[in-house]
Parts: sequence; C-alpha cells; structure tokens
Amino acid sequence: MRESKVKRIEQQALLRYRQLESAERNGENKADGEKLEQMRIRSSVLDAYDRLAVERIIHDSDLLPVAYLQAGVDAGRSVCRIVLMNGQGEIQGYGTGFLISPSLIMTNNHVLETAEDALYAIAEFNFEDDTDFRPKETVSFRFAPDQLFITDEPLDFTVIAVQDTSSSGRQLADFGYLPLLSPAGKVLEGEYVSIIQHPKGGPKAVTLRENEVRFLSPDFIHYVSDTEPGSSGSPVFNDQWVVVALHHAGVPDPDDPLAFIANEGIRISAILRYLRRHAGGHPLLGRVLEDADPDADAVWEAGSLGEEWYEGVSGYDPSFLGAEVPLPRLPESLAADIARPEDGSDVLDYAHFSIMMSKERRLAYFTAVNIDGNQLVQVRRGNDEWFFDPRIPEEFQSGPELYARNELDRGHLTRRQDPNWGIDAVKANAHTFHFTNCAPQHKNLNQKAWLQLEDYILENAETHGLKASVFTGPVFREDDRLYRDEFRIPAEFWKIAAVMKQDGELSATAYLLSQRDMLGNLEFTDGRFRTYQVPITEIAALTRLDFSRLIPYDPLTGAGSGTGRLVLSREDLRL
Repeated sequence: MRESKVKRIEQQALLRYRQLESAERNGENKADGEKLEQMRIRSSVLDAYDRLAVERIIHDSDLLPVAYLQAGVDAGRSVCRIVLMNGQGEIQGYGTGFLISPSLIMTNNHVLETAEDALYAIAEFNFEDDTDFRPKETVSFRFAPDQLFITDEPLDFTVIAVQDTSSSGRQLADFGYLPLLSPAGKVLEGEYVSIIQHPKGGPKAVTLRENEVRFLSPDFIHYVSDTEPGSSGSPVFNDQWVVVALHHAGVPDPDDPLAFIANEGIRISAILRYLRRHAGGHPLLGRVLEDADPDADAVWEAGSLGEEWYEGVSGYDPSFLGAEVPLPRLPESLAADIARPEDGSDVLDYAHFSIMMSKERRLAYFTAVNIDGNQLVQVRRGNDEWFFDPRIPEEFQSGPELYARNELDRGHLTRRQDPNWGIDAVKANAHTFHFTNCAPQHKNLNQKAWLQLEDYILENAETHGLKASVFTGPVFREDDRLYRDEFRIPAEFWKIAAVMKQDGELSATAYLLSQRDMLGNLEFTDGRFRTYQVPITEIAALTRLDFSRLIPYDPLTGAGSGTGRLVLSREDLRL
C-alpha cells in the first residue's frame, strides 16, 4: 500500500512540474521588477560575513567558505534514519527524518502515516561512517506518538515526539536540531540546494552543489538532485544550511519508468502555515514556532493578507462571454448597506471574480466569476487557510467564530476551481479563501447538492471548451435564524449560470438550493436538502437584484414566479 501511495505522490509531483515547465515555456516568467524584489529579500537574510554569497546567487561564483563543510557536518547530526517495522519486529522499510526541536522529528506522511506506525518504528542517529570509513556507533530512540503526532497527507509531512533517552542511555539533546524559519528569501530559482539523507536506508550521505532549484510554487520546490528510495523525509538546505524544504518525491520521467527528471520537496513555509493553523497551541510546538517567527501568533490571529495581494487583479469582466452580462444592481434603498473599499466601488475585485458585501449580514449579496473552460488549471487545494479582506473592516465579514464547533461548512460562493484559469490561476485559488467569499452552509448541502451543481457547471465548461459567467449568493430573509446572538443563517442559496453556447446563442439558467430543513439544530441534524431550477425572475424577486439582462435568455422565462423544477439527481441539471 505504501508503494502505491509513493507512486501516486510521484505522479502528482510530475503534474505540478509539467505545469510549471509549461508556464516557463509560454513565457509566463517573473517580471524584472519582481525578480529584483526577490533578490533584495534573499540578500536581506544572508550572513553579512559571507562576502561571496550574493555572487553565488547570481551565478558569478561557486566559491564557498571552508566553514561551509563544518556547518554541513553540524547540520547532519540532527538527521536520522527511520527504520519501519511491524508488530513482530520485522523490518518493513526505511526513511529519513530530522529533529526540528529538542523533542520533535519531522519526516513524510508516507513514511509514518499513523501513530501506530510510529509505535513500531525507530529513529537511528549516527548511522554513518567516520573519516576512516568505519561505522560509527548508532544511537536508537523510540518515538512517543502519544505526546504529539501531527500529519497531513496533501503536504506529505509528519511531526512526531521522540523519547528523550535512547536504549543505550544517550540523550536526544546531544544531536541538536534544525530550526524551521519563516522569513521569505531562503532560496531562489537558480540557486543550489544540498540534501542530507539515508539513501536506500544506507549510511548517511549528502548531495552537494549542482542541485539546481528549477521551480518554486507556494507549497512546493523542484530541484535537480540525486536521491534514492529511503531519502523520503530528508531536509533540503540552502547554502547557509538553513532548511528550505522537506524532500518527499522524485519527479518520474514519463518516457522512462526507471528514471527521474527532478525531485520535489514541500516548502517549510507551507508546513509552518499548517502547524500554526491546526496545532499552534500545542506546548511541544512552542519551540518550533518561536524559532520560526517570534511574532507568529500576532500575524496569524490577524488572519488577513497584505494589500499587495490585490494589486492589478482583473475582477469580473462583463464582456467576457462576447455579449455584455453586467453585474447585478441593488435597489437604491439598499445602497447604504454595501460594504465598500476605500475607492468607493460597489464590489471587491479578485482574480477573475468580484464580490458585493452586505454590512448588516456580514455576507456577500453575490459573487460573480468568469470561467474559461479552455484555460482551466488544476491547483491543489492547500491547507484551507481563510483570510479577512483588509480592504473593508473585519466587522463587515463573518469570520471563524461563526463556523466553530458546529455542522456549518465555510461554503465557497465562488467555487474554488472556477476562477483557476490562465496565468492568474494560483492567485485566484488563494483569493477564493476569503471570508467574503464564504457563507454558512450545512455540511450536507455544501457537500452534496451544492457540489453536484457546481461540478455540473464546471465540467460542462471544461468538456465543451465553453466560457461561463456564474453568479452566486444567499437569500436574505428577515426570519432567517439568529445564531450565536449575532449571525443570521441564510436558509436558501441561489446560482445563475450564463454561457455562450456553441451556436453563438446566450443561455442563462437559475437554481435555488434550500437548507431550511437542516437548520433546526445546527449541532445535531441530518436534515434533507432541496434543489430547484427556477426562473431567473424568481431569484430577482427573492434577492432584489437586477438580472434583467439575462431574463430573455432563460428557458423558464414566462413560467411565472413561484414555479420551479425539482432537481432530484445530477441528470436533472441542465445548462
């Protein structure tokens, strides 16, 4: 099972590598200004006494101070071989790990998937040869998963506690640890990395130089380096022996099943984001997060991104379909309730979508997204980190306090995958994780009816190469349930999909989804959901939004308000 999982990870790594390689071939490179800014950031974290560091970064020199070798030896002390065994003590395989605090080891999820795996495994330090090529005395420690065991399959990492005394009486503290650092600028594309590892479970080895970083993405790093099975879980270092990634997979050569074209690691910054988000309060992680960034708690409690994230974004394009499909308008009587950014516009613009927010309800009146079925990019979901939008006050946004300890999902209004096309796909993916773009949806609605409808629209756009403009939002009613004395939970949600068909004709359909039967008891309920295809005029009446441009292209126009077709299965959905 572990072998098939590794194969799946390798195929995912190949897909990511090919996407980045394709973007490079298509000229989607960083602008000169962005490169200079990255160089400035990289330079800011270099040791002032390493006078050749900048020359190495710009490839003018391969010279390294001789102390580099001793620093590598020191870093290697914290790297261990992980021996995997079953309950009968039979060896099942090997991996690599390294200490990230005086009591914690990091490795891959596919090395130690469960706490039970860790109970039978052993961490062996000093499994290496000395300068006379003779084996050193190996020191073995048992893991302590009952004290801490954190793992994540998408990021393929595991952090686990270790007993502080070995079977021979040695102390774990004797082997130091490798701190994980948050600041940007630890490595750049074109630099070289080094990896300390236990290839094929053998004695400790290191790859030095000529291991070029090819691509950097938000969560992953790709580099050309020599690794072997058993190297999974190895630390990837920059020239200053700072850990920049956790090695986890080779990128297989699609033309040669026995060869690899590169390697992939998980960026330390991505792992730290996960740890802060999901386990930041655990006492054993205190040293790790303190080393990473002494001010990390303040940063993550704020839950917002810098304003540079929103510079130059396109927002919703009314002309996207080749026919004008404008944003819906609110009546003048509700205009004062719009939460506007400082520029006074009615909507917040993101990559390929826009949102109009209600001050009173702290939710979106609507979201509007353009979908290009010919340019869709598969962007991995990530760690479900949600952010406040700094362009409007947080008091007009419903944050984590609404979704804690209940059956409510943070339901994307503009679906995560919909704006993920073209060169802004990665930014668009991140932009969908704003509290402005989510609404409280019972898990049965969000994961069933809502998901089927969204799948249908996106798959049709992708399969037929269609463009679509999709509007989504809640229905605000005065009798919506008051929850936790401050939030009113919408009982219904709507979606309008407009597409330019292959015959050049515009088509628009509307859907209404209800979670009314689910809201009787948010903590304990297994209620029913209902989905209807309804006339656009029905949505306009319920929301007071002006969709007059689309009404003539709705096949249900003229059917009358209050009518609708019950959607019982995916086959009942029609664009």
